[in-house]
Amino acid sequence: MLHPLKKRAAVLLAISTVAAALASPVTAAPAAPAPAETAAQAALRWTGCATPRYPTLQCASLTVPLDHDRPAGRTITLALTRVPHTAKTSQGPLLVNPGGPGGSGRALAGFVASALPKDVAAQYDVIGFDPRGVGKSEPALDCGSGHFTPVRPDSVPQDEATERANLDRVRAFAESCGAKHADVLPHIGTVSAARDIEVLRTALGAERISYFGYSYGTYLGAVYAKLHPGRVHRLVLDSVVDPTGVWYEDNLAQDLAFDARHKAFLAWVAQHDATYRLGTDPAAVETRWYTMRQALRQAPAGGKVGPAELEDTYMPGGYYNGYWPSLAEAFAAYAVKEDPKPLVAAYERFGAVEPSAGNSYSVYTAVQCRDSAWPRDWNEWRADMWRTHAKAPFMTWNNAWYNAPCAFWPTEPLRAPDVTNADLPPALLLQATDDAATPFDGAVSMREKLSGSALVVEEGGGNHGIALSGNKCLDEKVAAYLRTGRAADATCPAQAAPQPTAATRAVPPSAGGAALHGLLGFRG
Repeated sequence: MLHPLKKRAAVLLAISTVAAALASPVTAAPAAPAPAETAAQAALRWTGCATPRYPTLQCASLTVPLDHDRPAGRTITLALTRVPHTAKTSQGPLLVNPGGPGGSGRALAGFVASALPKDVAAQYDVIGFDPRGVGKSEPALDCGSGHFTPVRPDSVPQDEATERANLDRVRAFAESCGAKHADVLPHIGTVSAARDIEVLRTALGAERISYFGYSYGTYLGAVYAKLHPGRVHRLVLDSVVDPTGVWYEDNLAQDLAFDARHKAFLAWVAQHDATYRLGTDPAAVETRWYTMRQALRQAPAGGKVGPAELEDTYMPGGYYNGYWPSLAEAFAAYAVKEDPKPLVAAYERFGAVEPSAGNSYSVYTAVQCRDSAWPRDWNEWRADMWRTHAKAPFMTWNNAWYNAPCAFWPTEPLRAPDVTNADLPPALLLQATDDAATPFDGAVSMREKLSGSALVVEEGGGNHGIALSGNKCLDEKVAAYLRTGRAADATCPAQAAPQPTAATRAVPPSAGGAALHGLLGFRG
């Protein structure tokens, strides 16, 4: 669902400090279990991996079976972090996940523990983890380098040669993944990751666990809850995946929602014409954006930013409107001042591939392609994409190529589980009405499937990942739920839109949430 591989402009000093501390190999790996000991019985060994901001942070690793149906067979390891509870009475572990699939969750533990009210955080052991294949978990997937090296073919296949170039590119990625990870790919998927969580629960010695997931993490949490409903204490799902569309249909719905969100950005630019000088009519501003796109097809900016890279650069604005001022500045510099340098800088900040992209994108494709069936006939993709592109030209084809390795994936797909669940305690769902990455209907669908759950709506909000991002109303609902387990439907107003800012490399804080959005993965 989300790009897990893009550079994030909003990574604050506190986050970068955590990331640096966690970049070194986890040193708290448990000894290998004795032959008679299963992975679920292996004790966790936590050691300090403190940072200046998170002085009580601890790290460990967990051994789990590669194939849960063969628990005595080959094992893999998951990298973990923890902020221990400090209250006399604990509510147990609170696992946190940032989405993706492919997003690393280790840095999220410290953030969540510090963002929650102190009395709430004190009651939980907040635990982050890299799911199987991700980050510091071993083995980590990396299907091939250079997949996103600029300048890529235009994402919109206006001629047969462009379509063929894109098809060759995605087929090569799928083949490379099969060649490098044939033994692991059949065991990378949401159900396997959910079963890992159960092993983690056992290793923690907890009767029940709580779970807080963003984006794709909402689906992972719902699948775990389906498998082990009696083991769930609290369940918070923020920016909710539609479990009925996993994953091909969900991506088509996402295309329409991203186009609407991009139009909202362009309308905001028109509203601030005094700053950006791109016009006061949103339709005219949109025309100028697509004129820029066409010009980049002929002459990529800085030899790096063609149409595909332009889409990569502006797509993060669909996740978080705090990026809008920086994106608008780059647009205006190119279109008004004929200066491409700010656009190249914006690409480097928002769109360019991070060193970890090979891993995160590899896990993204491995999970999505394995979880459920994708069309194998490219004619079906082509027809669906052109039909959707006619309504939503901003990201339809870009998103298609991002997911197209699934048309050629070397493992057979599974059947996505029905997450309908009447055996859970009340769950708390949070959703912005104009979220592009996980459209609103998905939260409604999930609410219907989780009996007794409550939906808190951010009315008029368009950001993806809304709890613990500066909306006091939402944050109070989450805190109250984690304290008591009681949840009720509610509506919260959205935060104010950002204001134009002077050119700067810092992300404007006006809309809130920069810290959170530096940790969440794109497209999931």
